[in-house]
Amino acid sequence: MKKQLSIPRGLLSGLFLLLAFGAHAVRGQEPASPTAKPAPKPGEGSEKQPELPALIELLETRVRFEGNGDSRKEVHTRIRINNEVGARQFARLAFDYNRTFQQIEFPLVRVTHASGGTAEILPSAIYDQPNPAVVNAPAYQDVRVKSVRILGLAPNDLLEYRVVTTTSHHPLAPDFWLDHTFDRSGITSREIFDLDLPGSLYFEAKLPPGCAREWMFSGDRSRVRVCGLIPYTSSSESASGHSLLHWDINMASAHVPSASVPDVMVSTFDSGISLVERLAASFAVKPEDLRELRAHLPIVAPSTETSDTTLEDAYDFISQKLTTVDLPVGATGFRLRNAKDVLNSGYATPEEKCMLLAAFARSLGASRPAPTKPPPITEVQIVFLTSRVGEEPVRPSTLERPLVVLSDRKKQFALDPSLGVAPFAFIPSHFRGRYALSLVLADSGDVRIPHSIRMPLALPFSAFQRVNITAAIDADGTLTSKVGYALRGDNEFLLRETFHQSPREKWNEVAQLLALSDGFRGKITNVSASDPYATKQPFTVEYEITQPKFVDWSKKPVRIPALLPQVGMPDLPAKSAAEAASSTIELGTPLDVETHLTLRLPAGTVVHMPTGTSVKRDYATFASKYEVNGSTVTASRHLNFLLRTIAGDRAGDYAAFVNAVQGDEAQRLTLERADVAEARKPGSASGTKD
Repeated sequence: MKKQLSIPRGLLSGLFLLLAFGAHAVRGQEPASPTAKPAPKPGEGSEKQPELPALIELLETRVRFEGNGDSRKEVHTRIRINNEVGARQFARLAFDYNRTFQQIEFPLVRVTHASGGTAEILPSAIYDQPNPAVVNAPAYQDVRVKSVRILGLAPNDLLEYRVVTTTSHHPLAPDFWLDHTFDRSGITSREIFDLDLPGSLYFEAKLPPGCAREWMFSGDRSRVRVCGLIPYTSSSESASGHSLLHWDINMASAHVPSASVPDVMVSTFDSGISLVERLAASFAVKPEDLRELRAHLPIVAPSTETSDTTLEDAYDFISQKLTTVDLPVGATGFRLRNAKDVLNSGYATPEEKCMLLAAFARSLGASRPAPTKPPPITEVQIVFLTSRVGEEPVRPSTLERPLVVLSDRKKQFALDPSLGVAPFAFIPSHFRGRYALSLVLADSGDVRIPHSIRMPLALPFSAFQRVNITAAIDADGTLTSKVGYALRGDNEFLLRETFHQSPREKWNEVAQLLALSDGFRGKITNVSASDPYATKQPFTVEYEITQPKFVDWSKKPVRIPALLPQVGMPDLPAKSAAEAASSTIELGTPLDVETHLTLRLPAGTVVHMPTGTSVKRDYATFASKYEVNGSTVTASRHLNFLLRTIAGDRAGDYAAFVNAVQGDEAQRLTLERADVAEARKPGSASGTKD
């Protein structure tokens, strides 16, 4: 990935993630179990492995599904606490759930102390609270976190607990689904997994060893895929009409292959048609809701001349005026409120925002004042980014971020109305190029089938970054600079989000991180930024920075860098020559970077300037220029990435291009003041000893 200019990939990204941290993810129909920090497996490497904070001696999971879609999941865990880190790690167990169709109970929470005796956790240690994301959203108080505090844990203690989750009358019932992946972190000694399914399973396909590591089963209503060469046993209970699959794995001795997909996948959605139809019904907008939406249009866009402008205003309204309740997909059971309730409440889940935006887009097309002209938008689709691979069973647990995809006669673009301060038709880089499941069935002739849409790779505008620096070095060697940024693209969104979520009194800290990323040191003052909501214009940031004793004029000569930010270049792939030749080098989203410096020096300063560089390729160009006029120095660099990728066999050419850029950045300006040189001559007033 390209290390683009002016963004502190470590510090500022860390701050951004801290500000944007949301709720725990919900996995399928069951709440996620607490996870421990992964640790190296015993025996890996020649050096002695550090002690694990804790060791899970037993992880036992039993899941039973009923024919009506109800389920019961019981997790039994025994954990040996090894040190204080492990004691802190397991001092609180937390589980996400939705109380409208789920219940969580703790039949057992017990600590066996190494010093002797046991302690049962009292009911007063159990807390049931709204998910942090819904604290200010009364309509979603049923999305909750149930937790238990475990006080007094110490090294060598044994923690044992059972947690039971029951699901009844899920909104998608009688369908059900499940994903399970065996723990490969090295912290679990033994894992047991029991899967209890309604109906009899019959053997469908078993591929020969070496061809594929999977088994397929089909049942009366469910489809099961078991991945990996992991031993299991199966049986049937004729009395109850259930089928059982059982795994018992000793992690210390068993070889558990790595998995890119869950080891066990279950789904009663035998085709994507039923899932798409049921989800599409949740996003349907009733006629009365359309009237409510049309009533809001004059509020959203009081004066518009074109449909495009109105659509952008509608996007801004939904994205910026409605607070995003940032819940994972499916946390509400895919239940959406009607448009009137959403608009009146002032907040919405990502799914509800997509519902509103899609309805706005359709309403705008229907109300176009010039019926003789075709509407610019020919199709509106709500989609879900999906992790589904190949022929896996179709299930809601593969669905990720919801988006709205709009099509006209020339192009297709995606909208994410949950981003808040993102420009129109901008989606984050980790969404671009991915596939998403559409909630509109495609017409294949005889039948309508589900289909996927690939998200656009290109941004809706040209990405650029401009950095302008006006600086001065005084006779005392102090450097004062005024730095201004103007950005469009991925880093623009990152900075918008960071400044938007940071209190005004914290802006100096954000600017300090930004300055450090560009190699600037000193005290930050007078930080300003453009309105993060003004997304139709580039985002701008300005600050002033002062660095005393930047140069020591007594030294001869003085060498300083060009005071321009260095541009991070995409790395070459770490592959063998043969692998690299057949692969591609990722340059990232095309980006035009320009930096400019005006530096004023004390009168009489002699400046020796470096030589400019010019390199041109079909995938990128670079040019630098250095000039001096009296005591004023100007310097500029222009790097323009033109292509997203280049062939791997051009690695040598790309390496030469990178070396040329980095060689130019390493050049220095040489300064010498005539008055200082004169003062240092023998016999001069300042150069004669008393």
